[in-house]
Amino acid sequence: MRGLILLLCLAALPAGADPIRVASFNTGLARDGPGLLLRDLGRDSPDIAEAVRVIAAADADVLVLQDIDWDLDGLALAALADRLGRAGARYPHRFAARPNTGMASGIDLDGDGSAGTPRDAQGYGRFAGQGGMAVLSRLPIEAAGRRDLGALLWSDLPGNLLGDQGTAIPESALPVQRLSSTAHWALPLVLPDGRRLWLLTAHPTPPVFDGPEDRNGRRNHDEIVLLARLLDGWAPAGMAPLPPDDPVLVAGDLNLDPVDGDGRRAAIRALQAHPRLQDAVPASAEAARRAAAQGGVNAGHRGDPARDTADWRDTGAGNLRVSFLLPDARFVVTDAGQIWPAPESGLLHALIWADIAPDLGGERAVGRGVDETR
Repeated sequence: MRGLILLLCLAALPAGADPIRVASFNTGLARDGPGLLLRDLGRDSPDIAEAVRVIAAADADVLVLQDIDWDLDGLALAALADRLGRAGARYPHRFAARPNTGMASGIDLDGDGSAGTPRDAQGYGRFAGQGGMAVLSRLPIEAAGRRDLGALLWSDLPGNLLGDQGTAIPESALPVQRLSSTAHWALPLVLPDGRRLWLLTAHPTPPVFDGPEDRNGRRNHDEIVLLARLLDGWAPAGMAPLPPDDPVLVAGDLNLDPVDGDGRRAAIRALQAHPRLQDAVPASAEAARRAAAQGGVNAGHRGDPARDTADWRDTGAGNLRVSFLLPDARFVVTDAGQIWPAPESGLLHALIWADIAPDLGGERAVGRGVDETR
């Protein structure tokens, strides 16, 4: 109901009249072949049904999705939006550009002596678009000004961690290897008062599944650093920098815990502390309960288990905080939380959400909570 009110009153709402709910969700809906997600969206697939339930319960105005297969005509995303609409979560504005996952590079990127494997794609993937990203929004996504940084070469990022002679990848791959393992987007959303809110989102590679060269750890670090560079006003050649005075929001699964697990944590800590941002810190009692119930490696973690967003109970990594909502420092976060899928669904990530008030106008806004009933 609140989403419908926002749609009807978008042009008339005064600044700060209603907090905006933003959310990020690693759906875990990627399939093993092209077209299979679209097929399953038309079937009674338990994991899809649970993902729809979680998204509908969140009732977010802006939703960033990870691990959802991309196709050229956007058929799978349209089918998901249709199912969400039938569940009461309508999203008239959508964005999904081709990700780097499964995009053939044409060379042996991982240096294992063979080309054409999923690890030789620009981003790991068995087919083009496997496990991509998407944005669903009740706020208009302005066509002019959209920035897709997926083609940026890793070597073109200032201060990158490729190392001498391309330590993280073969030297022959330097002219080809893109930085984004999935994508980096900067999208201008039109707020109810007419201002632009720049949504920055990415889904970096996990900092594991490599060797002593730490290829994935270095890449994860630099993918996160790219977000900070954009906030600092840097832009690749031929691309306009972000307007310095416009509000920003960083949202996504960044695959790096600030305290626990593997990876070069300086990157995520620096992003959390960026002067243009604040950390909404979505948390839940369910996250803490899961970590405590599993014990094991979780018992040695130093981070607050209530903030964990991924439940990797069967991998040995334990539960980690890898998804983030980092709103503009000038906003007021009125509420934040998580919604976890049912364990039997097989979905491993919580949806995280936050209510942000771009301009309170001297009045205190109040978060509205969520319906987490199953």
